[in-house]
Amino acid sequence: MATYSKQLLSGTPASGRNIKVDQNTATGTLIHTAVAGASDMDEIWIYACNIDTVDRKLTIEYGGVADPDDLTEVTIATEAGWVLVCPGTLLNGGLIVRAFAASADKININGYVNRITA
Repeated sequence: MATYSKQLLSGTPASGRNIKVDQNTATGTLIHTAVAGASDMDEIWIYACNIDTVDRKLTIEYGGVADPDDLTEVTIATEAGWVLVCPGTLLNGGLIVRAFAASADKININGYVNRITA
């Protein structure tokens, strides 16, 4: 029977604080490294918040940096609050999730992982 455990994104600073997207080009800021192997899975939930005075494009590099295969782009509106950008998608194999934005230091990320162990 599978077990579930809720965990912080591995790129989260101490005490669960926001991850500041400090990169504006690929390869982006580290958000999470998925569980190793092929049988366990990470269900990844990522939220983004724009702290700037203008809308900003955010790019998520999901498991790699190939364009368009691994990229998800979303515009985060100013003062929109937390916007869901990764809705429980699955990843494993030690693959990495990174993010970069149109302007560095304007997007914060937070979220969690439901680790599913077979």
